[in-house]
This record gives sequence, structure tokens and C-alpha cells, in this order.
Amino acid sequence: MRNNLRALLAASVSLWVMTAAAQDESRPDESSKVGEVNFAVSCGLPAQQKFNRAVAILHSFWYEEAGSAFNDVIKTDPSCAMGYWGIAMSNWHPLWSPPSAEELSVGSKAVAAAAALGGRTERERDYIDAISTFYRGSETLDHHARAVAYEKAMEKVYLRYPDDKEGAIFYALALNATASPSDRTYSSQKKAAQILNAIFAEQPNHPGVAHYLIHSYDSAPLAELGLPAAICYSKIAPSVPHALHMPSHIFTRLGKWQDSVDANRASLAAGQDYALRHYGAGVAWDQSLHAMDYLEYAYLQLGQDHAAKELVDDVDAFREATPATPAAAYAMAAIPARYAVERRDWVLAANLSLPSATMSWSSFPWTKAMISYARALGAARTGDVAGARMEIEQLQSAHDALVARNKYWADQIEVQRLAAASMLSHAQGRDADALSELTQASDLEASMEKNPVTPGGIVPARELLGDLLLELNRPAQALKAYEQTLATDPNRLRSVYGAAKAAASAGDAAAAKTYYQQLVFLESHADGETPEVAEAKAYFGQQ
Repeated sequence: MRNNLRALLAASVSLWVMTAAAQDESRPDESSKVGEVNFAVSCGLPAQQKFNRAVAILHSFWYEEAGSAFNDVIKTDPSCAMGYWGIAMSNWHPLWSPPSAEELSVGSKAVAAAAALGGRTERERDYIDAISTFYRGSETLDHHARAVAYEKAMEKVYLRYPDDKEGAIFYALALNATASPSDRTYSSQKKAAQILNAIFAEQPNHPGVAHYLIHSYDSAPLAELGLPAAICYSKIAPSVPHALHMPSHIFTRLGKWQDSVDANRASLAAGQDYALRHYGAGVAWDQSLHAMDYLEYAYLQLGQDHAAKELVDDVDAFREATPATPAAAYAMAAIPARYAVERRDWVLAANLSLPSATMSWSSFPWTKAMISYARALGAARTGDVAGARMEIEQLQSAHDALVARNKYWADQIEVQRLAAASMLSHAQGRDADALSELTQASDLEASMEKNPVTPGGIVPARELLGDLLLELNRPAQALKAYEQTLATDPNRLRSVYGAAKAAASAGDAAAAKTYYQQLVFLESHADGETPEVAEAKAYFGQQ
């Protein structure tokens, strides 16, 4: 029995070392600032110190480094079962992406090793049992079902050990990970935030508390509540690229574009440095791509098109993205699509293609669909009826293939299909159909919360509805559509501009003045005077 245990442990460590070996050279040193965590376990003092640091890194979703740090724990104390718990925790990614087959294998073996060693306390055994629920049955149960099983197991840990702050923090994360995107009461997020806020007052330098508060409040109705955590997090863990990025989730929700630019530029610089040392030149790290997408979105809201175009060029230049996650694929498709559609460059949109970097696009069909969506809009807007119809059929096929296994992303594609169909109907003179289709798209989009992987869709469907109503000379209705968009997506450049035009056309001078002033402020650091600002100045000159 003892020989079997040794063999299992050796295999588990060996498998993790093979996965993590390339990372050792680029790992931050012991003095790097990753936040303060005190997660007491029964391992020796040297292992305990390493364990605290590993958990701090894990709380910031730096999974590559967390796994290596937990491996250090095991090297320091081979009998520390919680080191294997940490490796298992580092191979599933709540709020990020499901584990790959290899990660599931590593995590499962780590769970088996932890169970074989057995935690030295009942509390440690409960933590190990909780993560085992996620890996158990992975051959037959889907990711969400296993995530829910883990959430329920962590709830028991949370209730059983009321003084254990780490149990409370990991339970709050689990609540966010399983929250329904169609629950507009945000019940899970509010419950998580209530738990986290109580700890935040006691542990203001804990990276997980600040991080998960940001995720708890990453919605339009709650975003203002997330500002204190957003302001703190990058200072708590300044050595972690993702910690530098995360405040921009709240900044984006509040339309604080320059703050988002600053956060994501810092994250991108740190991430690119890490990727260069870790993977080599020409390879994009998924977390850097995630920051780039948020940065692209912010640049475009400020009229800083030159900087936005540089990001598009950077994406075009990558030869590979790693790891191949939904975040990486989403960003690579979204960045060029945003650049074309946000600027209403319909010729460019109609001729978009997927970036050439190595990426398993078929694994993430909702990302590839964004390019079809942009092309459909561009084709319809430039009079290419056949081209638009072909891209709409591609969106329909993508939706149909996905609806049974991922309804959320299938519904997102349906929003795109309806919006593209509306533009085609409008191009063909069927404006009643166009309005109906775009209203359906807007209502469906409003029924869902955005995924954490994105700052927002390529373009809000209700903003497109405002554009269409304005073209149809219905300015009062258009103004309402733009204002509804701005209620959930404040300071969006195209909605502010549309609202100004609509208000002016509707004879609402006070609203027009307010929105044109807002437009001028948004573009105060744009690439020269834009046509929109020139229009605003002309309006003011007429008053």
C-alpha cells in the first residue's frame, strides 16, 4: 500500500513538473508583490510560507505561476496534502475557461494524491473533498454541473468553519462562477459581495477579496459599488498582470475610459514581458489578449483610433496564442471587429478575416461568429446583399450547432444574427422587418449579462436600433434607444453622438446641448478634431 502511495505521489508530481518546468525561469521571486494571504495548514513552517504565497497567486488567476508555486510547496514538504489541493485548484478556472483535457488529467491526479495522503485535519480533508467534487465524473458530467457541485461543497466548508476566512472567500468565488447570466437580480453576486465586504474591512490587502468583489459587481446596476475594490486591487498585487487589468472591469462599466486605458496598458506591459520570457517572441499570452480587448474598447470610446489600430496590427502580427482559451480567441476576433464596427467603417467590416495566429477557432465557435457578424453588417451597409445573406447563414449555422451545448453563447450569436438580418432588411427597403428584428435583438441582449471574458459585445444592438430609427427620421424614438444604451453602457461614444443628433433633430435643445458637451469631453484627447466634434461645435455656433 505504501509503495502504491509513493508511486501515485511521484506520478502526480512528475506530471505537474512536466507541465510547469518551462515556467520556472520566469517565475517572480519571493519578494514580488502578490498580496497578503494567511491560509493556515498543518504543513511545516517553510511549506506554510510558500503555501500562503501560492494561494495569493491563485486568487489572482495566475494559474501558471500558482501551479509552480504549489509544486514548490510539495518539494518543501512532500507530505503536505494541501499542496496537491493547490495544484488541483490551479487547473480549473472559475470565471475564466473550462480546463483542457490535459488540465483535467493533472487536476484529477493531484486530487487523488491529496486524498491518498489525507489532510492532517478534518478541515483540510473537507477542502480536498470539495475540489474532488469538481473533478469527479468529468467524463460524463459537464463543466457547469461540476462547478455547481463544487459550489455546494464549499458552502458546507463555509458553514462548518465560520472563522475560516479562506473558506468564505473561495465560496464567494464559487458563487460568482455559477451565477446565471440571465439572473438580472444578481442574487449570487450580491451574496458573494456580502461575504467579501465583511472580510475586506479586516483584510484590506487580500488579493482574492478585492478581485472577487470586482467580479461580484461587474454589472451595470452594481458597478459603482465595485469602485473601492477596483482602486485597491492593482496596489495589492502589482506584480500580477491580471491584477493590474481587473480594475478596468469596473472602469468599463462606469465609462471611465482613461482609467481603463491606464490599467490595461500597465497590465499589457507586464503581461508582454512575462510572455516574452515565458513563451518567446511572437506568442500572445491569453491574459494579455484579454487586456488588449478591454484596451481596444476604451481607445475607441475616446476617439483614439491610431492607438486602436496599433492593437489591431499587433493581433495580426502574432503567430500563436497560448494557452488556447476562450479569452484568447474572443480577444483576437473582437479587436479587429470592434475597430471596424465602432468606427462604422463598413467597407473594412465587410472584408474582415480571422487573424492568422494559430488558434483552435472551432473550439470556440462564438468567437469566429463575431467576424461573420461584422462582415454581415459591413456587407449590408455597403449594398452587398448576397454577401450579407451568406454571412447571416453562417451565423444561423453557428447558432444551431451551439444551442444544445451552450445556450448562452448561442443566444449571443442569435442577437448578432437578428441585428445583421435587420441591416439586410433595411438595405432591401423592408424597414418594418428591420425594426422588428433589431428590437428582438435588443430585447434578447438585454435579458443576458455580459460574460467576464469581454468588456461588451461588438456593438450594442439597441445602439444599432437608435441608428436605424435616426435614419428613418424617428429622432424621438432614436433618442430613447440611445439613452437606454447609455443607462447600461455609460459614455459609449457612438451612443452619446447618436443621442446628441437625435435630440437636436427632435427639437430637444437641452438634451442636445448636454450630449454634445459630453461628446466633446469624451473626444478631448482624440486623434485631432473628429467630424463628430466639428458637428458639435457647429451646433453650439447655431445656438
